[in-house]
Amino acid sequence: MRDAIIIDTDPGQDDAVALLLAFASADTLDVRVITTVAGNVPVERTTANALRIRDLAGSAVPIHRGAEAPLVVALETAEFVCGPDGLAGADLPPPASAAAPGHAVQAIIEVCRAAPDEGVTLCPLGPLTNLALAFRLAPDILPKVRRIVLMGGAIGLGNITPAAEFNIHVDPHAAAVVFGAGRPIVMFGLGVTLQAIASHEQVGRIGALGTATGRAVHGMLTRPRPGGLGTAGHPMHDPCVIAWLLWPELFSGRDCFVEVETGAGPLRGRTTIDWNGRMKRPPNAHVVATVAAHDLFERLVERLATLP
Repeated sequence: MRDAIIIDTDPGQDDAVALLLAFASADTLDVRVITTVAGNVPVERTTANALRIRDLAGSAVPIHRGAEAPLVVALETAEFVCGPDGLAGADLPPPASAAAPGHAVQAIIEVCRAAPDEGVTLCPLGPLTNLALAFRLAPDILPKVRRIVLMGGAIGLGNITPAAEFNIHVDPHAAAVVFGAGRPIVMFGLGVTLQAIASHEQVGRIGALGTATGRAVHGMLTRPRPGGLGTAGHPMHDPCVIAWLLWPELFSGRDCFVEVETGAGPLRGRTTIDWNGRMKRPPNAHVVATVAAHDLFERLVERLATLP
């Protein structure tokens, strides 16, 4: 039986590759709906980008536009990394169709309520605003949330501030709601996702696929990268979420208690991860720490080769 999943996203190049991997894995993953949120770029752009990626893959999964701003703080975006439209390097046309009617939060609620007995897996790739709103508006859906597999946080240094990873920093209050929701969480923070960098040979093979998908992904992985981001290559943060659903054997980690800093100071958005159990509090997340990056990209290239 295929895993029923919801992808909540703010594309973003690495979000785009995660979506493409999900579209290429329809034999395993049943993507019920894609919801968009403000993050890398404002929500009108993240929605357009999700639609562009859907068009590229030839998919018909419904896409719903979501939250325009974080719960409490002002929106911060990342055009300095992703480019003005969020998909620098992809060279994709405008979307061929509009988003589905209805707000993303309502779509999450409806899909969860209609989920099979085994529930639905939520896959947030950006700020957690939509999920937090859904959980607060409809707490009855929580038993239908099988697990939350998310990209966000850091066990060490951040990438938007010294303390915080971008997704959690953008909406720390939403992250606190999600980590406190009492559902199983698998967390992909910067400690593991910064390992997920394709080799030059693998990037070249993606470009040599001879498909529209291959050209778009190659363009995104070879675009100029700003300095000061921790790596010279382009880490594929968000594809780790989808890859874990497909190939969990490529990853390892441990169960930990994770606390999100919601204060307004320089630690805003920091995820304090109790790796060694010093706080004696029950774990609320499985924190992934390592990935077999070469094997991940070998399998990713194989999946991307199946798309138009």
